Amino acid sequence: MTAVLAGVLLVAMNMRPAFTSVGPVLADIRVDFGLSGSAAALLTGLPVISLGVLSLLAPLMSRRLGLERAIGVALLALLAGLALRVVDGFGGLLAGTVLVGGAIASMNVLLPVIVKRDFPDRAGRITGMYTAAMAVMASVAVAATIPIGTLTGLGWRGGLGFWALPVVLALIAWAPQLRNRSEGLGRLPGGVGELLRDPLAWQVTVFLGLQSLGFYAVVAWLPSVYRDQGIAPSDAGLLAAVVPLAAAIGGLTVPARAARARDQRAATFLASVGTAVGLAGLALAPLAAPLLWVLVIGISQGAGFPLALTLVVLRSRTPAETQRLSAMAQSLGYSIAALGPLLAGAVHDATGGWTATLGLLALLTVGQAVTGLWAGRARFVGSARA
Repeated sequence: MTAVLAGVLLVAMNMRPAFTSVGPVLADIRVDFGLSGSAAALLTGLPVISLGVLSLLAPLMSRRLGLERAIGVALLALLAGLALRVVDGFGGLLAGTVLVGGAIASMNVLLPVIVKRDFPDRAGRITGMYTAAMAVMASVAVAATIPIGTLTGLGWRGGLGFWALPVVLALIAWAPQLRNRSEGLGRLPGGVGELLRDPLAWQVTVFLGLQSLGFYAVVAWLPSVYRDQGIAPSDAGLLAAVVPLAAAIGGLTVPARAARARDQRAATFLASVGTAVGLAGLALAPLAAPLLWVLVIGISQGAGFPLALTLVVLRSRTPAETQRLSAMAQSLGYSIAALGPLLAGAVHDATGGWTATLGLLALLTVGQAVTGLWAGRARFVGSARA
């Protein structure tokens, strides 16, 4: 189990740098390719769109290849996508971004199944550990991409291309698992389509979707929010890096406690309210306490995402059911989340500022709180039919 856990953590460490490394060098990419604001928004939203659309491939991959080998193939696809987006023109950048999104979508769906199967009594703790690993590496990617590009002399291409190296380490760590081939996942009667008629499955899905919508909007645009307030680009980048780093605190502390509780309603509600408070502070007084706002947002969003994944595990009875719920929640949830960067950019363009954008994101956390209260009740998907 130690080898499996080490592999899970190293896989998880590669599930965010591909996304968060783009924001710091987005201005350089726009200059190189002459991109408009809309094209830049598409580039930031495309990975999340890929997460939503391509998540449904994960059950098919695990059914054909086995769970462990499906994750191995996803790692290879991630490596290929990271290479493709820096070795060709704008078409390669877009194609590589889609491939990266599809690879990470598969890992998003399949890692909770590993947790359900191999760590059923420690679901909250293990989920918190691997989402904290995701958050830490996301923060490192935000802070380090520009310096790495400068150090290599390759600019944004060197900065983005560097993140292929940790994928190679993850492939080495996961290699021993490739000898295994889990059978039966996704072969039980029913499927994702059956869950579309289940209210609890929708509640988990919408909670994950709204939580992720806020996270990706903040990751994409927070540096621009502070740069427009007159903060130096380097300082704005550091503030943006605090969000995923603070998320590791929420991820390590909240889900494990919530999983041991009778239900998860209080945890989902507090994570939602904390996010709303941070966004409201950022909208109304961005320069009054900038570090406080990003810490509150980061810790709250860092608690919300692993809580959503923990709900996927706790609201399902078997690994196969976990896989189906994970596929639905992440496919439809990330389709909702993809609206975040695009919506934030559109509202900013329409109003000429960030107050309305941040206020709207804070308002959407009300929906997150309500669905979290529903999804947090101690039940299983399919209970109503049973």
